[in-house]
Amino acid sequence: MGFFKLTIRDVPLDNQTILLRADYNVPLNSKGEISDDLRIRASLPTIEYLLEKGCKIVIISHLGRPEGRDEKLSLEPIAERLATLLKKDVRFIDETIGDKVYQVVKRASKNSIIMLENLRFYKEEEADDLDFAKKIAKASGARYFVQDGFGVVHRAHASTHAITLCIPSVAGLLVEKEYTMITTAMQSPKKPLVAVMGGAKVSDKIPLIERFVELADTIIVGGALSNTFLAHKGVPVGKSLVEPDQYSEIDRIYKAVTEKGEKVLDDFIVLPVDVAVAPSIASNARRRVVGLGDVESEDDILDIGDQSIERMVEIVKSAGTVIWNGTLGYAEQPAFAHGSARLALALASQPETTSIIGGGDTADFALKWDGHGGKSFTHVSTGGGASLELMSGDKLPGVESLLDSPGSK
Repeated sequence: MGFFKLTIRDVPLDNQTILLRADYNVPLNSKGEISDDLRIRASLPTIEYLLEKGCKIVIISHLGRPEGRDEKLSLEPIAERLATLLKKDVRFIDETIGDKVYQVVKRASKNSIIMLENLRFYKEEEADDLDFAKKIAKASGARYFVQDGFGVVHRAHASTHAITLCIPSVAGLLVEKEYTMITTAMQSPKKPLVAVMGGAKVSDKIPLIERFVELADTIIVGGALSNTFLAHKGVPVGKSLVEPDQYSEIDRIYKAVTEKGEKVLDDFIVLPVDVAVAPSIASNARRRVVGLGDVESEDDILDIGDQSIERMVEIVKSAGTVIWNGTLGYAEQPAFAHGSARLALALASQPETTSIIGGGDTADFALKWDGHGGKSFTHVSTGGGASLELMSGDKLPGVESLLDSPGSK
C-alpha cells in the first residue's frame, strides 16, 4: 500500500538544514543508563539518508515525563549513544530554543548533527503551543521538518503538530515504514490473519478487538485481558485483575462476532483452557498450572497454561499473518513468560508468516527474547500507543499534519 504523505525522498533536501523529530524515549536502568536502544537504532536510516544529502541535522526528542527541567532525563546520554552508533560526532546543546541554539546551528557545517535538550523540559511541548513551535523553528533555522518519531505521532504536541504549521513537513523513513507495515498487515494481510491480544486491560484494547472482529480469522486472547473474558463467562479467577465494567463491551464484541457469521464463538475468540497461577507476583513465586475450574480464591492468574500454549501454537502454525499486541502473562518474570516465549519462538520459527509485533511491552519482551534486534520477526514496532491506535483505525495527528503526497486525497 502506498504512503499518503510526502517523505524525505520527495523533496529537495540537498545541503539543507533539517529539523528532525525522533523518538528517543528509551528505557533507562536504575543507574540512568540506556537499557534498550531500539528506538535510537531505528532512526539511523533516516539520519544516514540526510547525511548523504549533505544536510545539517538538528534533532529534537523527549525522554520520560519530567516536571520541568530534570537533569536525570537529559538527552545528553542519548546523543552519546547516537554518536557511537553513527561513528560520528553529535553535538549536544542543553537548550531547545533561544539564541544559543541558533548560533550553534548557524555556525555548524553541513553533514553535522546537533541534538537539542529534552522537549518536555518545557510545558509548552505537550500543550501543542504554537509560539513554542515557532521558537524551535526559529532557533533551528530549518528548511524542512522531518517527522520520524513514530512513537509520538498519536499525540498532538508542539513537536508533532504545531511545528508543521511553521515549516514544510515530511515523513522520515521510519514513520513511512511503520505506517505502511502496520496498515498493510491490517488491511491487506496474507491470510489467515491471526490476532494475538494480551496485556492488562480490556478497556485499553476494545477498539482494537472490535477492528479485529472485522478483519481477523482468529483472535487469541491471553494476559490479564483474558481474566475479564473468563470472569464474564462465570469462570472463577481468584484475585486476578478483572474489569467487571467491561462486561457490556464483551457482550457487544460477541454480538458482532455472531453477526459476522461465526458459528462457533470459542473458535473465533480463543480463550485459555488452562492457566498458570501463583499466590502473588513475587519474584520467587512458583508457577502452578491448573484447569479453569481449579483456580482458588487466593490465586492470581499470571500466564496462560500449557494446553492453551499448545493450542495457540497450532493456530499460529497455519497463519499467513500474525499481529501480536500485549504479552500473554506477567512476562517480566521468567516463570510467567512461558506463553509469550512460546509465541515468540513459533513466530521466529516460521519466517514465511508475516509477524507484526505491537510496540510497548510486547516489543520490549520480543526484543529481549530475540537478542538480534528483532530480526526474527517481520516487524517490531517502535510505537506503543501509536501502533495500537493505528491498528485500531484511528488517525494519527503527527502523520495527518504532514504534507500530502500528490494524488493521495
